[in-house]
Amino acid sequence: MISRRTVLSIFLATCVASFTWFNFTPTASALGGKQPPVNEPAPEFTLPTNSGEGKVSLSDYRGKWVVLYFYPKDFTSGCTLEARRFQQDLPKYIEKNVQILGVSADDVESHADFCDSEGLKFPLLADTDGSVSKAYGSWMGFISLRHTYIIDPEGILREIYLGVRPAIHSTEVLARLDELQSTAS
Repeated sequence: MISRRTVLSIFLATCVASFTWFNFTPTASALGGKQPPVNEPAPEFTLPTNSGEGKVSLSDYRGKWVVLYFYPKDFTSGCTLEARRFQQDLPKYIEKNVQILGVSADDVESHADFCDSEGLKFPLLADTDGSVSKAYGSWMGFISLRHTYIIDPEGILREIYLGVRPAIHSTEVLARLDELQSTAS
């Protein structure tokens, strides 16, 4: 006699095999929504920031690589660790002609306090209504999710990171930038 568990396992395996066989793979999507397509122009944006002229647009960085990272909230443990790692590696990014931009739903004042507290020397952008996070598929109701996008000097999206581990993420991004920049040369 076959148990219910065995029947269910066979059924699920058959479903997965059928989807694979008929190539029913959905478009790239993450918890926060549909991801922008790789090797296509990255969604343009303009957001307020705590540094510089008060607003930053993606187009301001044409001619530079951009690491656009979304994170949930200033002063939380994972977000602080991720920001510290990017700051620690900032000289390496500058050497590679890369601009780091952090985005969350926190306001400009919170970002200013966070940058002062952690010694961050790269802009944090205030996406308080989530419009940019939504455009990048990184919005979850009231916070940005922890996603990162690498954009080339022409504004083309080249890499997406959805499963970000804050402690090692900057190292992963630097390694991928090496690969992307060596193939672009």
